[in-house]
Amino acid sequence: MREPTADLSAVTAALETLAAAPRLVVALDFDGTLAPFADEPSQVGALPGSWAAVLTLHRAPDTEVVLVSGRPLDSLAAVSYAPEGMALVGSHGVEWRVDGHDEAALTDDEAERVARVGAALDEVGARYPGVVIEHKPAGHGVHTRRVSAEVAARADADASEAAHAADPDVLERGGKDIVEFAVRHVTKGDAIVRLRELHGADAVFFAGDDVTDEDAFRVLGDGDVGVKVGPGETTAGYRVADPAALTDVLKQLARLRATR
Repeated sequence: MREPTADLSAVTAALETLAAAPRLVVALDFDGTLAPFADEPSQVGALPGSWAAVLTLHRAPDTEVVLVSGRPLDSLAAVSYAPEGMALVGSHGVEWRVDGHDEAALTDDEAERVARVGAALDEVGARYPGVVIEHKPAGHGVHTRRVSAEVAARADADASEAAHAADPDVLERGGKDIVEFAVRHVTKGDAIVRLRELHGADAVFFAGDDVTDEDAFRVLGDGDVGVKVGPGETTAGYRVADPAALTDVLKQLARLRATR
């Protein structure tokens, strides 16, 4: 796996080409990408400079801005303050809000599996003070940001064992201080593929910071731009240090797209 470039001149050149696309999708993760992490998930917020650029892109012709997050849809809408008309994709692609309509219906079997896994994880969470079990529409997250690395490792192992005992087909995926268990096997990569088709996009820009964002980076093609925020192995073509550095990239893209 090659190291993505952090050369700002190279990023700028790529953005200049991207901004000329007839139809563009700008897809963005939220936590750790537009917004720095916080101990309390409900208190996070997008950096003002990044959000101003996002709103400029949202208003640009032939440009679709979409927030693509692991958060449940309602939580994503609450912390992002996304304006009416901005598409939201929550729960890693399970939940969608497009043109004011929500889509996330589970089958009866899926709903039963979600409840069964949730009950098993609640038992694990009760044994580990500081570990938070987040219940989502199609799965659950085990948050370990508030505990030591040693406790987190034990809790994650117990959660994995309990979730798979409750449902052998549950999808497990790790993130930053979180392990998620989902009953529907959908990824952010699936979301990007659908967004490209839905909007007839000629090019896609995607930025994300987590291992779950790698599914999105992997489906990007020639002419697309993927930006990894922060450290870690990645298939993205470009890297920036943190959400503050992404602000500069988004400002450049917004300026180029608005003046094309």
